[in-house]
Amino acid sequence: MTGRYGERNRMDRTESQVVVVGAGPVGMTAAALLAARGVPVTVFERNTTTSDEPKAISLDDESLRVYQSAGLADRILRVIVPGTGTRYYDASGAPVFQARSPRPFRLGYPFKNPFAQQDLERELFAHLAAHPLVTMRMATEVRDIGLVPDGVVVSYASAAEPDDGVRAVHTPYVLGCDGGKSIVRRTLGVGMTGRSHPEPWLVVDVLDDHHNERYGMHHADPARPHVIIPGRGGRCRYEFLLHPGEGTPESGPDFELVRRLLEPFRTITPEQIERAIIYRFNALVADQWHQDRAFLLGDAAHMMPPFAGQGLNSGIRDAANLCWKLADVLGGRLDPVALDTYERERRGHAEATVRLSERLGRVVMSTNRRFALRRDAYLAAALRDADARSFYEEMRYRPPHVYESGLIAPRCDDTVGPTGVMLGQPRTFDTSRGRTMLLDEVVGTGWALLGIGVSPEDLAEAAHLVDAVEPTAVLVSIDDRLPSGGTECLVDVDGGLDAEFAPYRGQFVLVRPDHFVAAVWTRRQPPALDALHVTAFDDRRPALVAG
Repeated sequence: MTGRYGERNRMDRTESQVVVVGAGPVGMTAAALLAARGVPVTVFERNTTTSDEPKAISLDDESLRVYQSAGLADRILRVIVPGTGTRYYDASGAPVFQARSPRPFRLGYPFKNPFAQQDLERELFAHLAAHPLVTMRMATEVRDIGLVPDGVVVSYASAAEPDDGVRAVHTPYVLGCDGGKSIVRRTLGVGMTGRSHPEPWLVVDVLDDHHNERYGMHHADPARPHVIIPGRGGRCRYEFLLHPGEGTPESGPDFELVRRLLEPFRTITPEQIERAIIYRFNALVADQWHQDRAFLLGDAAHMMPPFAGQGLNSGIRDAANLCWKLADVLGGRLDPVALDTYERERRGHAEATVRLSERLGRVVMSTNRRFALRRDAYLAAALRDADARSFYEEMRYRPPHVYESGLIAPRCDDTVGPTGVMLGQPRTFDTSRGRTMLLDEVVGTGWALLGIGVSPEDLAEAAHLVDAVEPTAVLVSIDDRLPSGGTECLVDVDGGLDAEFAPYRGQFVLVRPDHFVAAVWTRRQPPALDALHVTAFDDRRPALVAG
């Protein structure tokens, strides 16, 4: 076959069911999630190694839970600082408030955790390189992708085979995780909507630093807005808004600029600088996140300013949403139309997060002194009110990660508990194992059916309704009670289990593999499974698919 650029392509065979383009954190996270669910994956990366440069700087508890489901939590936890949020300072340098989780450890992990991207990539790569279902193709540049009726043809050239020309591989699905300049997005002809911010920022990652705080620091000094984020082992990131004439992305920073801006905080030598670069931030969202069997994730789908710390975390959410659906489609449990819900579920939250990142930048990083003084006066007055203080300190301004459509059943008339929300991961005592565990360790990484304060017989009947998705069925006892007859169940140990499931008392909760609540019902009113488009995938049981 002949590719877009006229080279003669040689078609390879592959056992992989998914090709991931890009071995950055999002691409390797997607590959790890797919491999954990038994899906053979090939990863193409044009660079010869993973990145040696710090880029992303913070992982949320939600992202750490994703790594838990991929079997990677222990690896990732050893490269993070278990963080406590972000502290904001006013124009004079005085602390105003510290934003942190309203319910620490609700998802099973610390809330906001600084890290160095090169450390994360090293751990991800080591995991994938040793995985029998993953093929890592470094120094391999994707030149083109072609959509065909039964999959995608990926054309590529490998530095390891320099005389072999352009080759091609046919695969059922392709994930474009190849960044803001995504070749996958470009070859699909997909544009991006939004804006690029003209203000240049200097980002400096340094060694041997004295900062040891477990929180990021946003200094809203209109003379020079700046951010300080301490890391592990003496690493620290400094970010400074540049004044006109100080530098551009095209010119790059010189050592004298770095030395001068760091002088109020520390002395610096060239050897102590890991990276110094000048950025302009983008706020862009792809007009379309997938075509047929090709999908965009991470920066290929959305780019945002860093002020909310959500760029990488948003890409990890993309992978968490899409990869279990791909695995269930390939495994015959979901109809392929379920994949249409990826963009439907993720776009709204990603767009809202981009807007929040821009808004935080305008408010916190303003260079208008008059505005900054009005902002500080408003916050000083507002924070005297307990509700307003909770709004800011508990970050209620962040967009809720909730799905109102997609693979979500309509609410039954007599239910109370919400659907489309992420279920927490409280600690629980599992009477069948005789030990305290996190919830995900009990129910596993697939579908789960939880009976909250119901009888074992009712749970068995409910499980039969949804056996298409082969859920792990578990009784949850709340209100300091146990079911009669010594039935094995989960019981509360610290108040977390009771708090999480109080809205679902006396109900059945069907939880998707990404921990979102798909359906809630009672014994009196079974769920409308036809609204979830359950169809037969063999002679024995139906499959849950999207509408």
